[in-house]
Amino acid sequence: MKKILIANRGEIARRIIRTCKRLGIDTVAIHSEADGDLPYVSEATEAVLIGPGPVMQSYLQMDKIIEAAKNRQVEAIHPGYGLLSENAEFARKVTEAGMIFIGPHNSIIEKMGDKIASRKTMIEAGVPVVPGTEEGVATLEQALSAAGQIGYPVMLKASAGGGGIGMIRCEDEQALNQQFESVKNRAKSYFGDDVVFLEKFIADARHIEVQIFGDQHGNIVHLYERNCSVQRRNQKVIEESPSPNLPEQARKRLCDAAVKAAEAVKYTNAGTVEFIVDHNHDFYFLEMNTRLQVEHPVSEEVTGVDLVEWQLAVANGKELPPQEAIISNGHAIEFRIYAEDPKTFFPSPGTLEQIRWGEEARIESGYEQGNKITPFYDPLIAKVIIKGKDRNEALSKSMDFFAHAEIAGVKTNIPMFREFLETEEFVTGEYETAVLSNWLNHDKEEKAK
Repeated sequence: MKKILIANRGEIARRIIRTCKRLGIDTVAIHSEADGDLPYVSEATEAVLIGPGPVMQSYLQMDKIIEAAKNRQVEAIHPGYGLLSENAEFARKVTEAGMIFIGPHNSIIEKMGDKIASRKTMIEAGVPVVPGTEEGVATLEQALSAAGQIGYPVMLKASAGGGGIGMIRCEDEQALNQQFESVKNRAKSYFGDDVVFLEKFIADARHIEVQIFGDQHGNIVHLYERNCSVQRRNQKVIEESPSPNLPEQARKRLCDAAVKAAEAVKYTNAGTVEFIVDHNHDFYFLEMNTRLQVEHPVSEEVTGVDLVEWQLAVANGKELPPQEAIISNGHAIEFRIYAEDPKTFFPSPGTLEQIRWGEEARIESGYEQGNKITPFYDPLIAKVIIKGKDRNEALSKSMDFFAHAEIAGVKTNIPMFREFLETEEFVTGEYETAVLSNWLNHDKEEKAK
């Protein structure tokens, strides 16, 4: 392909443009009125104003985006992550317009985007799933009855949800009573679908995902796993690969199960299979993300593979290399730097008056000094990816990086990383999904004394 349109913004748009430039592919960027001054707009070959700041009036305008692609005579559309990346209707419209959607077929997106349907598919494929309801629960009475059979605590989840939105842990019947309508309403608001279901909450577990890739010739491979257990409000904050303290045999079983899951739906292009892993290293399927992940650079750093280049190659009909050719070397950690108040974690929009990064890191950012963080979008400033020959070196480099990193003009979570990196749990790698919440709550209690 000679020209593609990127149906996204900021950091991931820059990331895609960089690979396209190296491959000699022209790019068309779309941007809202609020994003006109961001670096990706000028770095693309062409740029198109798509609408006002709010995403509903700009980046989610499917027909306007496809019309812009037609007018610029592009051959393909890359959706990035978030926004329309897992929208089956958008993928279908792109294909019907005679262009290539750089991602899986819309039928796969639709099937795996519905968490209830994806659970059923995995059960049929023999992939372990978290115990839960096999259908959506329409009423509070049904939810209470199901939770009584599953056993508390339970996770109440939106079937169409993703990215940690539309899910909440309920410790008991009272909590389920209080949260049921709230989660249904949130699901309807964010995803246009209020179907919810219940899963057993697996205590003392880790969140580990496997990067998979499929081509149009039926080949499916994995690029090993990422530990995404450092989370706040069910959203990932730190990701690393390989997963610390995961036996090699358990790693192989996990990666094999992810390939099996992808084979069950004849998957193509980049995707991620997410699992919950308990303290016995038993694992359960959570969901499949049918797109490039925010944390994909972690896998790139340990495998040496440019995943965006692979996406373009697969979309062009090229064949993937064999599994044995994909090797993992060293250790990589990714940190998500947000414009947010480190005490309340509320977004902190404003101008990036000064940015000073530490050394020996890969920085993926949609912004440069002088740009504005607006209230219209996720307040992610940058992703910092640090690699070492092993975890100890990667951790040491990370501590040094955050000792020198500074951003002025907005509040950030950099101070949190400086402290959290020195906790015993993170240093030893003996942590699970509640580690950050527990540490933040303990830290708050200590400071209040």
